[in-house]
Amino acid sequence: MSNTPETSLPTRDDFRFFHRLRVRWAEVDMQKIVFNAHYLMYFDTAIADYWRALALPYEEAMLHLEGDLYVRKATVDYRASGRVDDVLDVAMKCRRIGTSSLVFDGALFRRDQYLVGCELVYVFADPTTQTSRPVPAPLREILLGFEAGEAMTRVETGDWDTLGAEAGALRRHVFIEEQGIPEEMEWDLDDARSTHAVVRNRLGQVIATARLLPAEADGSAHVGRVAVHRVLRGEGHGEALMAALEDFARRRGDRTIVLNAQRSAERFYLRQGYAVSGEPFEEVGIPHVEMRKAL
Repeated sequence: MSNTPETSLPTRDDFRFFHRLRVRWAEVDMQKIVFNAHYLMYFDTAIADYWRALALPYEEAMLHLEGDLYVRKATVDYRASGRVDDVLDVAMKCRRIGTSSLVFDGALFRRDQYLVGCELVYVFADPTTQTSRPVPAPLREILLGFEAGEAMTRVETGDWDTLGAEAGALRRHVFIEEQGIPEEMEWDLDDARSTHAVVRNRLGQVIATARLLPAEADGSAHVGRVAVHRVLRGEGHGEALMAALEDFARRRGDRTIVLNAQRSAERFYLRQGYAVSGEPFEEVGIPHVEMRKAL
């Protein structure tokens, strides 16, 4: 037997991305521990969340990059077991980028205890022929930047002539296609006189948008058409939009922000410091409530 010491196990400090989950009853076996195959599912779920942390809607991002990622190899290192109702953190990082391959390291932690590790090797390939091709430079830069702690998005403000095509495309997806709002009720003359904000990812894709109308005589300004890409909600992009428009309004001397919030988004705006003003009402067939925030 070799006397060579075993390589030290990963710790939480080795990662900057974590996906949290709770072990369900359906995931344990007759030994009352997580069935071994489910660990690969946990890591795959974390990888999907990793792309969201990069502000990349996976399908659209891969279309933009003219390729897709295919698993070449997956290895799992079992050290200890998860049990029902354990809260686990699935850590993930991109460790190496080759010519056409990406290597990810994963680690499953229960608090600070290392349970299971994983190495996932992906190949970037042509989705039609499934033949490998070089990892695109933009994807390489995004992955390296994320692991280095760089920002994955930027916020831009501008007029409708500058931002309207891309902001409008996202609004079409969210309001017309997803929520079923009639097209004639989505577009109005206010777009041309509003200041628009968009959040872009590092591929330049618009993943969130909103608009700020000119201030009224009483110093109040209306924010509307707040839309975030469906798969990237809950990642802080709506907060970034609101902060940018509030800062713009504050700098031009506005005193209050007013918005008509969909009731499903009411808690989001409450967390941003908005308060309900008035009774609920219905707009385009969707329950709304007016909310206000003093600047």
